[in-house]
Amino acid sequence: MQIHHLDKANLINELQCGTSLNRAVEQGRRADFALMLSMFSQDTRETSVTEDVDTKITDEAILRKRFDVPTAQKLQGELDDYEVSASIAKQFHGGGLPSAKLQHYSRPEPLNYAPVDTHGLAEEVYHNLSGHTRRQLGQKSAPKPTIDILYNQLSTAHRKDGLSIHL
Repeated sequence: MQIHHLDKANLINELQCGTSLNRAVEQGRRADFALMLSMFSQDTRETSVTEDVDTKITDEAILRKRFDVPTAQKLQGELDDYEVSASIAKQFHGGGLPSAKLQHYSRPEPLNYAPVDTHGLAEEVYHNLSGHTRRQLGQKSAPKPTIDILYNQLSTAHRKDGLSIHL
């Protein structure tokens, strides 16, 4: 085969080779087999059969409004959600369990209230961190040390140490 024929071959899978791939294996022609395999397409979108999917955009808010479904229950609670839990507790004490369930289903409370100022970590995990790690979590961005700053810090520490010995 000539080079321009190889470029125009556009081999996608082994069905386009006919029996030549099979004959190359049977006759032990490794070079021909390797050449044909290298010419196959690497893109899986070309080698696998796919069906067209309906791409009509459906928004969750539109579906909730259409079927009159309340908002989803939050996973993490915030400070504003404590009022919801308080109203459910008030309904429980005033009207019992059915009243509390009705209040919960109409306006669900979050499943979990994360501790405050732990950067999204559980309290046990946050308090188990070292002080340096907690400090780094509180910083917006990590300071980038440069050689100039390091040199200045080393020379300042050396001078302070020299002064403290002489005093």
